[in-house]
Amino acid sequence: MRQKLDAAGRESALAKLPKWRLSDERDGIERRLVFADFSQAFAFMTRVALVAEQMDHHPEWFNVYKTVDVFLSTHDAGGLTELDIRLAARIDSFAADFGI
Repeated sequence: MRQKLDAAGRESALAKLPKWRLSDERDGIERRLVFADFSQAFAFMTRVALVAEQMDHHPEWFNVYKTVDVFLSTHDAGGLTELDIRLAARIDSFAADFGI
């Protein structure tokens, strides 16, 4: 079982992920991404889905037209772990490919 990040670990991780923020409602991080259109948003989600499957760690997300809201938390650990941070970094990398 993965270990939740402590306060120092969260602070350090979020310093490297400036586009993410701690959720006000649950123990995890979130980010909103707005693409040029639905096609870009869907292409982005497809790329993330393939990596998430390889990592066996799946985001919670919501998509409306060109907007994708992503929430990351490790459910079996009950909160934010290093696995979420690694997936967030991959998501940021994919988003950068779209100029986001």
